Amino acid sequence: MKRIRFKFKYILVVVFAIGVASCSVEKGYKRPDTGLPSTYNSITSSDSSLATQSWKEFFQDTTLTQLIDQALEGNFDLQTAIKRVDIYQSLAKQARAAWLPSLQLQATASTLNPSQNSLNGISLSSFLGANHLEDYALSADLAWELDIWGKIKSSKKAALADYLQTYEVQKAVQVSVIRQVADAYYNLLMMDEQLAIARRNIVLNDSIVQIMELQKNAGEVTSLAVEQSIAQKQASELLEQQLQQAITLQENALRLLVGDLPGEINRTQGLDDVSFSGELSTGVPADLLRYRPDVRAAEQALVAANARVGVAQSSLYPALRITASGGLNALEASDWFSVPASLFGLVGGGLTQPVFQRRMLKTQLEIAKAEREQSVIAFRQAVTTGVHDVTNALVKLEALQSQYDIADQRVSTLRNAVRNAQLLFKSGLADYLEIITAQRGALDAELEKAIIARQQLSARTELYQALGGGWR
Repeated sequence: MKRIRFKFKYILVVVFAIGVASCSVEKGYKRPDTGLPSTYNSITSSDSSLATQSWKEFFQDTTLTQLIDQALEGNFDLQTAIKRVDIYQSLAKQARAAWLPSLQLQATASTLNPSQNSLNGISLSSFLGANHLEDYALSADLAWELDIWGKIKSSKKAALADYLQTYEVQKAVQVSVIRQVADAYYNLLMMDEQLAIARRNIVLNDSIVQIMELQKNAGEVTSLAVEQSIAQKQASELLEQQLQQAITLQENALRLLVGDLPGEINRTQGLDDVSFSGELSTGVPADLLRYRPDVRAAEQALVAANARVGVAQSSLYPALRITASGGLNALEASDWFSVPASLFGLVGGGLTQPVFQRRMLKTQLEIAKAEREQSVIAFRQAVTTGVHDVTNALVKLEALQSQYDIADQRVSTLRNAVRNAQLLFKSGLADYLEIITAQRGALDAELEKAIIARQQLSARTELYQALGGGWR
């Protein structure tokens, strides 16, 4: 027993010496140069960023915030992303436990009844004076691999980075879901506005049809003028039906986004009533590394790929494993728990150096390095894409404001044209084609203005998403 203790202490001393002298072969992670500019442009860049606002602060419409709340609870894509985070969290916990030795308990009982005419039977009868052999054992087996080259440490880093990547992906999915809900809601408001425009035109067309019929009866216009005015009214009625269908489909699509069954969406505000809080501050491009979830996810993927290179590199070097086994063993059940006579123990250590693995380990290292380079490219692509997204959203906002101003002026001009055409027509100074043309132009202008107003709202939400807002 003293001899066993001495050997075990000797092995521990050797292991400790090796552990102290050992070092990890993994190279520490260093963020690649992203080449980000200092500002998006000289006008809009600022110290603060819109991304720091929570979505409840950014969106002021209570109906929209209620829909977003429902989506964060019921959206199927977001629920799937959350479960994926749970999976990788469990894998990270498992990786943290890799430092510990494995221990298993085993209890066995066996009996051997050899043929009396066999060599085993004759030997058993001659030496033990018995015709069968029993064996009872209760043991604990321990195995422990020392992390000499940092393989376990690198595996732990990779697992943790994988978990953090899925966590960032979940935040990116949340940001995307919020953007989709907002866009769908703004589409509803736009179609509500267009439906109101179509209905106003139906009323206007109806009055023009009545005027045409009166003038036809008076012999001032032909039946062609009446038919043209009726056709104009029918076009507005057709538009009304198409918009009602589109609204129902958009409501169903929005309810699917929030994880609910088809149905109506109650709305209390109109397209012109939507408001936002705060200024459109963009911060600086470097803020994308902190606030934008897809960029953070790409960086965590790079961290994991770098750690896996360390794992593959460590696999080329010797592995030191310590094993120990001990317990109770006896030939008869009555002596099984007779202590200390039935005690046994075994301690061993082994150093395994891969020599020829048919190039498998070298190939794994080459693949790990190539995957790390792929992750570098993906990270830089995510950062560059983020800068483009913000810049494009700013361009849209600036251009759409100019377009909206022109569209608003155009609507006013064509509304005046419709009123003037009606007066001129009643005075006999304009024909029916002029009044129909003016009315059609006014309808198209009002519909286009509603589209641009919706695009402005979507562009503002797009900027919020591009900056990395929406996951707080």
